[in-house]
Amino acid sequence: MPALAPLMKRRWLWGGAGLVLALLVLWAWSAWRAPQVDAVVLQSMPLVRTLQFSARVATLSRVSVGSTVTGRVASVVVDEGAQVRQGEVLVQLETAELQAALGQAQGAERQAAARVVGLRSTGRTAASAQVAQAQASVRAADADLKRTQQLVAQGFLSDARLDEVRRSVDVAQAQLLGAKAQARANEDQGSDVVQAQAQLAQARAASQSAQVRLEQATVRAPTAARVLSRSVEPGQIVQPGAALMSLALAGPTQLVAQVDERFLDQLRVGQAAAVVADAFAGQPFAAQVLSIAPAVDAQRGAIEVKLSLAGAAPAFLREDMTLSVEVETGRRDKTLVLPLAALQETAAGATASVLVADHGRARKQAVSLGLRTLGAVEVLEGLHEGDTVLLGNELRAGARVRPREVAFRASSGISGAAREDAAATMTNAIGR
Repeated sequence: MPALAPLMKRRWLWGGAGLVLALLVLWAWSAWRAPQVDAVVLQSMPLVRTLQFSARVATLSRVSVGSTVTGRVASVVVDEGAQVRQGEVLVQLETAELQAALGQAQGAERQAAARVVGLRSTGRTAASAQVAQAQASVRAADADLKRTQQLVAQGFLSDARLDEVRRSVDVAQAQLLGAKAQARANEDQGSDVVQAQAQLAQARAASQSAQVRLEQATVRAPTAARVLSRSVEPGQIVQPGAALMSLALAGPTQLVAQVDERFLDQLRVGQAAAVVADAFAGQPFAAQVLSIAPAVDAQRGAIEVKLSLAGAAPAFLREDMTLSVEVETGRRDKTLVLPLAALQETAAGATASVLVADHGRARKQAVSLGLRTLGAVEVLEGLHEGDTVLLGNELRAGARVRPREVAFRASSGISGAAREDAAATMTNAIGR
């Protein structure tokens, strides 16, 4: 019996060891049977949020120029795309009829001016002479009246002769009044001079009007500009109000975009932007948000955003060219970042839940979120760097899992494939 005790003890030891080994095998088998799940290890990294949309090139303003007179086009001086200076001739109309009208008006003006000068010189001299002559006639008539009255009183002449002499005196006095009135009319404020001056002013206005109409036959650039289009050819009859050319006035080049109103909260004046033209994908250039319209276009559900160039405009830019713009709307130089695919449930506000690998099982964890991009989100609270976060929506909390780490890095910017088709990038970015 004493020899049997150690044997039994050894059997119990071997049995316990076998049981432990079996449990280990069972645990390893269970762990091996747990499904593999993609997971990311939470890391700190830069996070940049951008908004991409299309825009068109536009100058500060454009105008349509035309003629204010009816006429036949003699010549078109500039072509489309030409740079013109202020006052430079664009279109010339025929002017023979207008020049004839100007000559006629100038002749009438010279005639009216000569009449004013005549009234002030020879007219006044003649009027003064007439006054003097009339005064002499009045004196002679008065003297004749006195002699006649004496002779009638002495009985040498009849009363009829006296009446005749009196009438002569009245005529002489009337002539004197007329001469004085004519002299006053020839003074600076006299009626004849005033009337002549009015006729001269009217003739001058007619001459100036004819001159203006002649000048209007030459269509000039209102300011420095570039010719966008022309719709006139030599020999064409043009009417007032008809647009002959479209000009882009010289000034800073702007980009104008219609951005979905859903992204209005992301836009701010002064934000930096990268711009790419599909035809020149290898030549991006910088811009910044200049203004945001105060009202939303109700029909399109979009808001107008204008951007200014950060430097000189590239030589390849053309008016109304379509471009793709990427505006940086948020940046974190270093923060904890998760892919959006890791979010399981999104609660009200900036909170959500994720599944974390914890000793081979999925554990639900609430998190607070910050900056969000199209593919990633900033984690503010609930997780720490180095935590393994599971991806996919098929898992449930408590399930056994075998994490399979996958690479993840937040990225943004117009590059690579995006530059090959910036319009496609823009479509993906705004979700349309």
